[in-house]
Amino acid sequence: MDLFLGVDVGSVTTKFVLMDREKRILASCYLRTSGDPIAALKEGLRYIEHHMPQGGVIRGVGTTGSARHLAGVIVGADIVKNEITAHAVAAITRVPDVRTVFEIGGQDSKLIIIRNGVVEDFAMNTVCAAGTGSFLEHQAVRLNVPIEEFGKLALQARQSVRIAGRCTVFAESDMIHKQQLGFGKAEIVKGLCEALVRNFINNLASGREIEDPIVFQGGVAANQGMVQAFRDFFGGKKRIIVPPEHGVMGAWGAAILAMEYAPQETAFQGFSVVERNFKSRSFICTDCPNACEIVVLKEDDRVKALWGSRCGKWTPETATVRCEEEDETLSSLSSYPGCSPERCAMHG
Repeated sequence: MDLFLGVDVGSVTTKFVLMDREKRILASCYLRTSGDPIAALKEGLRYIEHHMPQGGVIRGVGTTGSARHLAGVIVGADIVKNEITAHAVAAITRVPDVRTVFEIGGQDSKLIIIRNGVVEDFAMNTVCAAGTGSFLEHQAVRLNVPIEEFGKLALQARQSVRIAGRCTVFAESDMIHKQQLGFGKAEIVKGLCEALVRNFINNLASGREIEDPIVFQGGVAANQGMVQAFRDFFGGKKRIIVPPEHGVMGAWGAAILAMEYAPQETAFQGFSVVERNFKSRSFICTDCPNACEIVVLKEDDRVKALWGSRCGKWTPETATVRCEEEDETLSSLSSYPGCSPERCAMHG
């Protein structure tokens, strides 16, 4: 059986999808990145290996997400694509006549306009955290409401309260003020969902024609309060679809792209990569005003890959020399009383 693996590594969550040639999802997992994408990748690979169907062979791998290049090197990707492309492909696969995609993840949100099965326009909000999954989780903790019950609580409210949604700071201050005025949790949560929907529309949809069917995907699509708030915003006149795979659509899209790419021989490194020792580090190149942030991936003591260099100056060889020089500097500084490499690195 030919199988295809899709990996979506974001700042908050890491998603895996294993599918067959009919694009059926045979296994998937949704993990916390927890600030360590390498560990999350290894955990996801262990899960997929454990759920591999008998006789299945991985013929292609695709990666997407903010850490798609890192994931691509570690896993061995045949194709590396941005999130817009991956999410659009998955949405079109699930809902062939989709016209608009709303995607809200842990740290950003996306609006994708699709016409005749092709991405015509898109917008991303990567600056403000208002409306993202992380902000909702933070407010759920502050209100002492399990995030799984957050959306259900919003649906219980008989009315909502007006919450400022343009900024996370103002939104939280407004919520606290409404609590002090005596409004209940359900009303405040509903008001927050409505505020975040306004934030999404004002920031991303301004000047764009939103046509249905609309596919709402990403982790936040599991929040029933947010789904209802979108429906209420459009007065029930827009058809909004939440696919059952809403949380792993990016990974599914990456798997589909890997299958369409059809490599003669996959670059997949195999499940044994979970036993290998990978570490990442970074430095800023100050040789020109670009100030490139170079990310280096090392396996044991060897530079396996790097990215971030705009001029191509940095190669595995030159990056190795730079890393060795930094290590020597930290080592020499640590010889001073009361100093350690970690402390020296922290204070520059």
